[in-house]
Amino acid sequence: MHAAELTRKALGQGHDLVIAVGGDGTINEVVNGFFEEPRQGAESKPLKPGAALGVLPRGTGGDLRRTIGLDADVQRSAARLKGEKVAIDVGRVDFTDDDGRPASRYFINVAEVGVGAKVVDIANASSKVLGGKLTFMLASVRALVGWRDLPIRFSLDGGPFEETSVTTFAIANGRYFGGGMMVAPEAKLSDGLFHVTIWRGFTLADFALKSGSMYDGSHIKLKGTQTRTARTVRLEAAGSEPIGVEVDGERIGRLPATFTVLPGALHLVS
Repeated sequence: MHAAELTRKALGQGHDLVIAVGGDGTINEVVNGFFEEPRQGAESKPLKPGAALGVLPRGTGGDLRRTIGLDADVQRSAARLKGEKVAIDVGRVDFTDDDGRPASRYFINVAEVGVGAKVVDIANASSKVLGGKLTFMLASVRALVGWRDLPIRFSLDGGPFEETSVTTFAIANGRYFGGGMMVAPEAKLSDGLFHVTIWRGFTLADFALKSGSMYDGSHIKLKGTQTRTARTVRLEAAGSEPIGVEVDGERIGRLPATFTVLPGALHLVS
């Protein structure tokens, strides 16, 4: 979280534009630096309302840049830093860290439980010389070998809990995750909503045969995919096995967790 510290320092010194040069993990840390360090039970507090985030895309996955329409060319992306500021939503997750303590973190793109938490562990421990899409594709294949869906309970906007087993439960602010999979085709960064995508019963064979639909968004029409929208999402493990949580391509802890959208909480120049 060093980039979060650097961002808080820059904002405290009076700067009003912080540019994240990196991939989704770096951007996540910079986004966290726009807020006071979150604590469960305490309100979210921006350090300098009106300050803006800029992005020069590097890194591996490049999923947020796809949502905001940046390509991988740094010079073309730099030219867009002269653009207007727009208010976008930020997600907050109150979760349990791996030591069993309450913890909180912000995210800008996608949070997820299920096979994706295993995928990011594999991808982040792998060589990324093959580039983002292929790195995450190979990590997905490895994660799905012997995969069994995880039993969870979930509640949307404070409603009654539903119990199910999932391959992936994605809480999306942006449209892409996993190195270019269009997990939430209808997601918008400024609509005040999470777009929830639930995959059930997906196997390695399904990935091999249907992976194209995951990259173009047509998976939402497949059996085994369900989509919802919500402003808050509560997730709990329905069995004794710990279930990991990842946000913006970084594994952060485990369930139980509550995800809350913060409408218009950050400005973006892109």
